Amino acid sequence: MTGEVDHRLARRALIKQVRAGEVSRTSVCDAHPELLRVARRFGRRTRVLCPVCAEDHLVTVSYVFGPRLPSHGRFVETRAELEAFDARPEHFTAYLVEVCRACAWHHLLTQRPLGGRRRSAIARSSVH
Repeated sequence: MTGEVDHRLARRALIKQVRAGEVSRTSVCDAHPELLRVARRFGRRTRVLCPVCAEDHLVTVSYVFGPRLPSHGRFVETRAELEAFDARPEHFTAYLVEVCRACAWHHLLTQRPLGGRRRSAIARSSVH
């Protein structure tokens, strides 16, 4: 068990509300400018068209939050970077966010814990 939390069910419910007119498009197309900047420059393109505007394919970006990181988190570009955080003794949380570069729709897809790895007894004994 990884402790991953999947937010796709909430995503589907929100999209349904937007399409039914229960939630305004402007209230869900409000991605922070920094998130949009990262999405435009580094986002990983998906095959999924934006469920709100259908003008662009969604991209995903990953952020990590935790000790000694900026309060706004750290953008993580590669799987190797995620694995490096996972190997650390500190506890972190990774977030995978989808973003539409055209209309600024964004939604948290998943979050999962990283890190918290204990050093082995061998590694501790060789530190002396």
